[in-house]
Amino acid sequence: MRILICEFMDEPAVESLRARHDVLYDPKLVDDPARLLKEAANAHVLVVRNRTQVRGDLLAALKVCKVVGRLGVGLDNIDLPGCATRGLQVIPATGANALSVAEYVVGTTMLLLRGAYQHTAAVAAGTWPRNALSAGREAGGKTLGLVGYGSIGQLTAKLARGVGMQVVAFDALMDGDHPAFADGHARCAGLEEVISMSDAVSLHVPLVDSTRGLFNAERIASMKRGAVLINTARGGIVDEVALAAALKQGHLGGAAIDVFDTEPLPAAPHFQDCPNLVLTPHVAGVTAEANERVSSLIAQKVLEALK
Repeated sequence: MRILICEFMDEPAVESLRARHDVLYDPKLVDDPARLLKEAANAHVLVVRNRTQVRGDLLAALKVCKVVGRLGVGLDNIDLPGCATRGLQVIPATGANALSVAEYVVGTTMLLLRGAYQHTAAVAAGTWPRNALSAGREAGGKTLGLVGYGSIGQLTAKLARGVGMQVVAFDALMDGDHPAFADGHARCAGLEEVISMSDAVSLHVPLVDSTRGLFNAERIASMKRGAVLINTARGGIVDEVALAAALKQGHLGGAAIDVFDTEPLPAAPHFQDCPNLVLTPHVAGVTAEANERVSSLIAQKVLEALK
């Protein structure tokens, strides 16, 4: 079988596929649309990350494809109904990068609440801003609100409890009797309650029609004054301009944004001079360990699907 891998995959996982099948691995292929379409025509398996758009011309080019492996969990770059119509099995790496994302959320929550870690230049310059940085907040005793309570949200709750936070969670597909709440790491609550009472809010929902623009200016304004917002889910869920305004106006105490409506993020003047803002390039779920787990899991599942 011919396996086409057009974005980065951990080398040992590639080799495990190569040992059994004909593999074309080129992590730069995603940036060569014409060649990608040509190679896709003979591929029985296509393995992608989040940049490859498995829709339109590319989906049409997958003449003999049986499986699409997704090195990650978000599926908004894949036309799922189109794949289903063509009989393509779509395999995400469910759970493999959960720890990476959960650590990012809890770590940045602590960083943003404390508010002291972005002043290296000032300290090195001899200004010694000790008084200005002495009002940072501890995570212990604060409330973390989770919007979305799947596997990543649940692991985030567990880690947050470990540093003494209280956790409330909303998930449109769960009520308080759902087994996910049985361990007591989080209390089930309504969306507006989670947003209004939390000292930090972290998003863990897919980008669909009902979540696009979910955190608009009005909803951001309903957050607790001084709260911090973390988005590791998908760009488009948060109104970036409204978020920047809330930071500059002092309503929000900080934000960490890992995903953007347009990626790579073009020049974004609205984010300039925002206080206590962390921007990262869609890497919350990407660590050395997570790469190994994600790649290994997809390789294993692809081999199982081809038996």
